[in-house]
This record gives sequence, C-alpha cells and structure tokens, in this order.
Amino acid sequence: MRHYETVFILSPVLSNNQIKASISRYRSFLVGRNATIVHEEEMGLKPLAYPIKHKKSGVYHLIEFASDPSLIKELEITYARDEQVLRFLTFALDKHALAHNMARRSDAGKEEPKKAVAL
Repeated sequence: MRHYETVFILSPVLSNNQIKASISRYRSFLVGRNATIVHEEEMGLKPLAYPIKHKKSGVYHLIEFASDPSLIKELEITYARDEQVLRFLTFALDKHALAHNMARRSDAGKEEPKKAVAL
C-alpha cells in the first residue's frame, strides 16, 4: 500500500448539507475500496487564483490515505464525473512528505494560544 493525498474543490453554491454529503461520499468511496484514511482536513471556503466554471471561490477538502495504486485512477474518474467538484489533485507521498505531514500534525496540537496585543 502507498500513501496518497487528495485535495478537491467543491462548488461554493452548495449548501452545508450538500458539502457534507459530497465529502462523506468520497470518504466512503475510499473506505469501501479498502483504503485507510490517515488524516482529513476541511479547509473551508477559499478564493480561487482564477475563475473556474464562473466561480471565484471554492470549498477545499484534503484527505490523506493509504491504498493500492490501482484505486487512484478510479477515484479521479469519479471526481471528473461529479459536477460539484471544480478541481482535484491526487499525488503519492514519499517518506519525506509523510514525515513532514506527521510533524505538521503534531505541531498543530502544540500551538500556544495567541496573546492579545495592545495597540
């Protein structure tokens, strides 16, 4: 099994329920095909660098998972057929990227609360 990270951008015109349903659909797609989800990150609504399908923003979601390489082609075909997905990117993680992701996640839990600054 190899480790992968997939990021997809959903249309900003979707309701919260539709967004959650899409994310859940892709999560269950991966789990249903024996992929192990390692980490998931909901990045929320962000502006796009350039308009895609006349949209200037999109809802970003990242899933890090481990699976057989044959699953990737099927996942990307599923993304391409979904009209709610504006863009997607899936890439394999090497040992350095895995180490970086693990360090980033462990550091995120150690963040100190921000102190108020008087102006």
